[in-house]
Amino acid sequence: MLVKRFASAALAVLLLSACTEGQEKQQLGTIIGSGLGALVGSQIGSGKGKLVAVAIGAVAGGWAGNQLGKQLDEKDKALAEQTAQTSLEHNQTDQTSTWRNPDSGHSGSYTPTKTYKSADGEDCREFETTVTVDGKIEKAMGRACRQQDGSWQIVS
Repeated sequence: MLVKRFASAALAVLLLSACTEGQEKQQLGTIIGSGLGALVGSQIGSGKGKLVAVAIGAVAGGWAGNQLGKQLDEKDKALAEQTAQTSLEHNQTDQTSTWRNPDSGHSGSYTPTKTYKSADGEDCREFETTVTVDGKIEKAMGRACRQQDGSWQIVS
């Protein structure tokens, strides 16, 4: 469960991050995946095994993030970002919005699952998202809060 939650956060951050080009999106995916993988490893390991779990988590997370970053092109990320912003702003809870890039064949969805005010008074929403690349579906869950400029930013 914990591994799934951190993998979900990595996917969500990667999808809602600013667009990058070429190798930069792979590097971003690798960095995010490695960090989250190490964090997951630190949560599941104990004693001397904890360091091993951190190392394995960092390597596995880095590889997974690198692969996803390599797969999504600029148009994929732009469509995902636009769909996320629109879905979080306008969709009712459990109403899904989808995107599809006809050039790459990649697609995805965003579904707000809960709306609430944070302790700081910010409007926040939990959501589920999917990305389909080469017929493989990756699912993630995340949380976003509305910024002062009206945009939504992933917070976990």
